Amino acid sequence: MLGRQEWGQDDLFVTGSLRDLIPDDYILKRVNKVLDLSWLREEVSNLYDETRGRPSIDPEAAVRLMLAGFFHGIVHDRKLMREARMHLGIRWFAGYRLHETLPDHSSLTRIRQRWGAERFKRVFQKTVKACMEAGLVDGETVHLDATLIRADVSWESLVERHAEQVIEENAEENEAKPPRRGRPSKGKKGKKVSATDPDASLTTSKNTYRMEPSYKQHTAVDDKAGVIVDVAVTTGEASEGKEMLAQMAEVEAATGRAIRTVTGDAGYAHASNYAAMEARATHAVIPPQAEARTARRIPLRRFAYDETHDVVRCPAGKRLTRSGRRRNGWVYRARAADCRACALRRRCFSECAAARSVLIVEGYPALLRARRRRRRWSERDVEAYRRHRWRVEGAHGEAKTQHGLRRAARRGLSNVAIQAYLTAAVMNLKRLAALLLRFFVRAWLHRDATVSSKGRLIELARENPDSKGAERVFTTAA
Repeated sequence: MLGRQEWGQDDLFVTGSLRDLIPDDYILKRVNKVLDLSWLREEVSNLYDETRGRPSIDPEAAVRLMLAGFFHGIVHDRKLMREARMHLGIRWFAGYRLHETLPDHSSLTRIRQRWGAERFKRVFQKTVKACMEAGLVDGETVHLDATLIRADVSWESLVERHAEQVIEENAEENEAKPPRRGRPSKGKKGKKVSATDPDASLTTSKNTYRMEPSYKQHTAVDDKAGVIVDVAVTTGEASEGKEMLAQMAEVEAATGRAIRTVTGDAGYAHASNYAAMEARATHAVIPPQAEARTARRIPLRRFAYDETHDVVRCPAGKRLTRSGRRRNGWVYRARAADCRACALRRRCFSECAAARSVLIVEGYPALLRARRRRRRWSERDVEAYRRHRWRVEGAHGEAKTQHGLRRAARRGLSNVAIQAYLTAAVMNLKRLAALLLRFFVRAWLHRDATVSSKGRLIELARENPDSKGAERVFTTAA
């Protein structure tokens, strides 16, 4: 018989719980079992007056709304609140009943401004701690990488900072001095910045790509289950190699364990980093940057550095000694008499110079040893670098394609950092929820009378060697 659906009359009452209308395999329903934000109210209580003013949005409800948006790839507040009005899952996850009015989108903006990036970082750090207690983090092998986040600015907002500064700083001087005669000199090209978001900087991830106003996210991913253990956001022009040691210190502080193996791409291949890894006995799987093979002059690799006696010898066997200090190393210079009679003079340095000089950066001996190791990487090193490419680079791809981190949703370094922290928290919660699902499936496969009981599920978690400590998660989730 052909059925008919009646839609003309709205229901006055809805029976049953909102939870019953949501599928059990819905991601927010699974995440709800492992998400703990009970600590948040006390964390932000000092930012509110308990005796005056209108009651604010519940802190946990606000964060749950933001997390629900990132789970669905919704990064803008207007779209999130519009979607939440129609989405039963988001409404239930945030704790709002069908008849309750959802907050205005501007309330989430004010919450971010009031709380600041550090409190959202605490939300991310709590997910790292939960993953550690569930046995998803061992802290021994960590993969480091950086990615660019396109700033939320237009090309029309780019201006040259240098020109504006010179005009302002030299206004009085130009009025006092008469104009210069002769041919005008070409002014130095200024640095372009965005007038609407000065924190963003022009940069590119490849020489063949055009430069765009961007931020840079520095990410550390644990090897065991792909949990993000640290996130930091800087301007786009910051070097990831210079952030390496600080980020490793953050990871060790979060996990409480010393990093034994660290991997990174050529952007981390600084001589100082190799030296620091040797000093702390950390195995660095970082390929050194390729040297230019088409240099017009004899390259530095042809000069032998004697670390014991602190001297450099040129290809002709002549000795170069220290002659001056630079910001990142020492300058070694040959004697003019030795270079004057050298047969390699024309190939070695310019005719305007009297002798050849080279710069030996800090940690240069460690860089030489890293180059020699690279030629004979072990199978373990090759495997670690292969895992680096799909662990941390895969995490960046996941964040950009599924959670909206390809472009900044708001302007300013603090706002972009908040977006990065919540995205990383969402990805960690996904891994924690996946662990919970695996244990439920494993428990179901046992098919005995006690398999559905809470105690049996916790017992199975304790018996699993790969997830030591996961019984805490299932104590509340089972």
